[in-house]
Amino acid sequence: MKVVKSLDDLRKSRMSLAQPLGLVPTMGYLHPGHLSLVKAAHTECASVAVSIFVNPTQFGPREDLSRYPRDLERDLALLEAENVDLVWIPEVETMYPDNYQSWISVDNLTQRLEGEIRPDHFRGVTTIVAKLFNAVQPQKSFFGQKDAQQAQVIFQMVKDLNYPIEIKVCPIVRESDGLAMSSRNTYLNPQERKAATVLSRALQTAKKEFDLGMRDANLIKQVMSSVFEKEPLARVQYIACVNPDTFEEAREIDGKALLLLAVFIGSTRLIDNLILG
Repeated sequence: MKVVKSLDDLRKSRMSLAQPLGLVPTMGYLHPGHLSLVKAAHTECASVAVSIFVNPTQFGPREDLSRYPRDLERDLALLEAENVDLVWIPEVETMYPDNYQSWISVDNLTQRLEGEIRPDHFRGVTTIVAKLFNAVQPQKSFFGQKDAQQAQVIFQMVKDLNYPIEIKVCPIVRESDGLAMSSRNTYLNPQERKAATVLSRALQTAKKEFDLGMRDANLIKQVMSSVFEKEPLARVQYIACVNPDTFEEAREIDGKALLLLAVFIGSTRLIDNLILG
C-alpha cells in the first residue's frame, strides 16, 4: 500500500495503478461502514484509492472540527488489511492554499434539510470532492447511503460538470442494535448510546406502517414523531419524507420515498435514513 501526501506524489503513484480505479473519499477515523465502501470498490475496480482529509470548509462555525476524531495510524492499518493500493492524505495547505477563491455549488438540492440547517456545508463538500476527483481521476467513486442528501448532491455535480466518473452509493452499515455507524457515535456516553437506537427504531416503525399500506407522508412522519416522544434524551431537528431524486417533500408516496432524520442525542447530532418502496 502506497501512502502519499503531496499532489505530485499522488499523480506519480496514480500513473502506475491498474484501471479502472475506484476512489473512496473519507475524513478518517474509519469504521466498518467505510471499509464496506472499500470492499465494494474492490469488487468493481482493478485498483482502489482512499483519501483521508478532514475538510474544514464543510464544518460550520459552531460545529465540531476541532473535536472530530482522528487516528491516522489505526486508519492506515485498517486500509492495509483491506489491500488498498493508494492512500492520499493531503495537507490543508494543498487543498486550500493562501488566497483560495474557487468554489463548486449545487443549487436546488442543497436548499433544504442539511443545506438549510448547515449553510455552506454542501459548498464545502462539493468543492472538496471536485478537487479529489480532479487529483485522483478515478473511474468510480463510492459513498455511503447514510449521507443520502450528500450522495445525491455529488451525483448531481458529476452529471452537471460532465465528470467521467460513476457514483456508487452503498447501503448503510449498522451496529447489531440498529444504530447507523458513524465517527460521531464516539461522542455518545453509555446512556446516550443506548438512547441513540431510537433513530433506527423510528425508521423501522415507519417502514412497518408503509408495508401495511400507509402512503400518507404526514401520517408516516407522525408515527416517527411518536417514537421520539418516548425517548427523553432525543431532540428532533427534522423528520422528512422526500422524493429520493429531487429531495422535494412528498405528500402521498407513489413509488419510492426517502425518510430522513436529524436528531440530537444529548449534544451529539446524528442522521439516519431509510428508502421506502
